[in-house]
Amino acid sequence: MSMSISAVHVIVDDPDAAVGFYRDVPGMTVTSEVENEGYRWVTLSPESQPDIQLVLSHPRAGRSEQDGEAVAALLAKGELGSVNLRSSDLEGVSDRAAAHDGVEVVQEPTDQFWGVRDIALRDPAGNLVRIEQSAG
Repeated sequence: MSMSISAVHVIVDDPDAAVGFYRDVPGMTVTSEVENEGYRWVTLSPESQPDIQLVLSHPRAGRSEQDGEAVAALLAKGELGSVNLRSSDLEGVSDRAAAHDGVEVVQEPTDQFWGVRDIALRDPAGNLVRIEQSAG
């Protein structure tokens, strides 16, 4: 049996700002946009792995008003988990992050005790994004 990740959902309060971040800093490509009931879902993929999708959606999209408010409150506190990515050009990612409006650099590229070199960022919605250097 074969299994792989197909999509990871990331909650964002400003889809345009989030698209700018995920497109310009880690270098993903927008592959689709879907609108429904005043909200939109934007899907991005890395060019090297087009079958893996990162789906950006609003806290209230597809949820009840009460659940949407709860998710929005967690997003505002930065409590919705993290996104972990891998790049063959960590220094380039670091340079693009430093030059991009709305990106908070939490940790500059650092050699970690668990054996990777990575950077920690917050996207414009406050989600923690860790990007590690790939081995190859």
